[in-house]
Amino acid sequence: MAHTYATDVLVAGAGPVGLTAAVELRRRGVSVRIVDRLPARLPFAKAVGIQPRTLEVWDRMGLARAAMEAAVPMRGQYLYVNGAEQPRIDLSVPPEVPYGFAALPQYETERILDDHLGRFGTTVERGTELVSFGQDAHGVTCRLRTPSGAEEEVRTRFLLGCDGAHSIVRKGLGLGFEGGAFAEEYMLADVRVDWDLPPGYALRALHTDAAGAVDDVLVCIPLPGRGRYRMSMMVPPELSTAAGAGGASDGVTHGLQSGRGPELADIQTVLDRLSPKPTTAFGIRWTSVFRISHRIVDRYGHGRVFVAGDAAHIHPPTGAQGMNTGIQDAWNLAWKIALAVEDGAAHPSLLASYDAERRPVGEEVVGRTVRHAVEGMENDPDDPATLMLREAQLLVGYRGSPIVDPAGEGRGPRPGDRAPDCGGLEAAVSTYPMRLYDVLREREHVLLLYGAGAGAGIATGAGTGLDRLVRTARDSSGGRLEVCVLLAPDADAQADAGAGIEADAGLLPVYIDSRGEFARLYAAEAPTAFVIRPDGYLGARLSPPDPRALAAHLAAVFAPDAPGAPDDRRGGS
Repeated sequence: MAHTYATDVLVAGAGPVGLTAAVELRRRGVSVRIVDRLPARLPFAKAVGIQPRTLEVWDRMGLARAAMEAAVPMRGQYLYVNGAEQPRIDLSVPPEVPYGFAALPQYETERILDDHLGRFGTTVERGTELVSFGQDAHGVTCRLRTPSGAEEEVRTRFLLGCDGAHSIVRKGLGLGFEGGAFAEEYMLADVRVDWDLPPGYALRALHTDAAGAVDDVLVCIPLPGRGRYRMSMMVPPELSTAAGAGGASDGVTHGLQSGRGPELADIQTVLDRLSPKPTTAFGIRWTSVFRISHRIVDRYGHGRVFVAGDAAHIHPPTGAQGMNTGIQDAWNLAWKIALAVEDGAAHPSLLASYDAERRPVGEEVVGRTVRHAVEGMENDPDDPATLMLREAQLLVGYRGSPIVDPAGEGRGPRPGDRAPDCGGLEAAVSTYPMRLYDVLREREHVLLLYGAGAGAGIATGAGTGLDRLVRTARDSSGGRLEVCVLLAPDADAQADAGAGIEADAGLLPVYIDSRGEFARLYAAEAPTAFVIRPDGYLGARLSPPDPRALAAHLAAVFAPDAPGAPDDRRGGS
């Protein structure tokens, strides 16, 4: 049996979730091997919806531009019931949100992530399958089957199972995966049509029986290319798959099924029944039959082994929540593993926060998508604005997490909430306003100090160890918390605060909140310190800024003896 050198992390599965994890780990200098049992990327437009929050994630990773250039905007949805047009749904987000909804075939998402991963010198090992693993207190021993059929043993510090609905990692951990399956089967097709539906709009056409139950459905999601859509519709009896197809031997029937896929004539038959306008389908690229289950694991990992994406949660594709949720799983986990890989850097309980933060999100997504699949999104009890923000995944948050401060009362985002973007930030050298996400891009933990006097003492934190923790863009040695300063637009306040900051903490970058957008969106009415985590969520909100409170917050993230960690520590579970 061949042996290899140890790697920090082995990622099993090179779909969007596994690739996200690999990119984020490599971006932080963690050594990674990523394997996938398939010999090449599948050319299927499976997951196509890209949520605004995912584009924010890709912005932080340096991927947003490539994604926007490859995607098409999703502007809304036309809905028809029994041929009658219903109120149109327009997809919109608040003006401070930097990205809207988009559609991008999954193979393009994987290509973009794969290309970005290659910039760090890492490539996917195709045709290589994880067959088993075992872990101890110090690492994980993984057995791989290579394209030649030979077996290879790899010793790694952590294993990430991003290997889909039939996950070997999930089974190896013995995780529960409770849920059920829908009886209906569906056809998927990547096809073109000649209708004049406005570009950027999806179509959902339903037929209901005398009792009001949906007995026929057509959903068309726009793809890049003139008149091109990914369509889904119910399967006619002659195309129904066998009960055991698609990996149901493990009790999970989900995803693309084996057997004959639908042909162009099958697609045309459904269009003739349900399309609101006469149209002809052509240019078919691929088709398949797929089935839907809804399940979630009882925990997102154990020891040094974790699951993410479809390995952890599967559910209906309603609202394009699945892949986007999995990408955020990977993003949440990667920065924590990167700290844990660095000996002594992470608090012992940091990795446990992955399950504490992400499993409630997975449970909510599974429950909501099942409800929407059965009752229809148009019957959701939330008001339209809240529903839109939730579907955009802009309301995902971690209040109550063991690594964020208590949320407390007050206006504006609280600890555990997403840190919103804003515009109108001015720097001394820049000749044009910047956005907050420009300031945060490709940074780790960031301390934002707002208001005159906010920096007085907190950056040095005498007696707390913060002096060893803080670093700046102009002094990157040591320290784990990078300080940026946002000031009120008043010139006198700017001068006074700038002088105090220079005296207390040396050279710190200063951005002026020239339009007051930061103050408005963050409800900052007094000097306040905000800790923004690497994944763009608020860890702490301190008003007034207090060095000991900051040190206490960071004690839940960093180990007591980590270089640059504060000395004043609170206990962790």
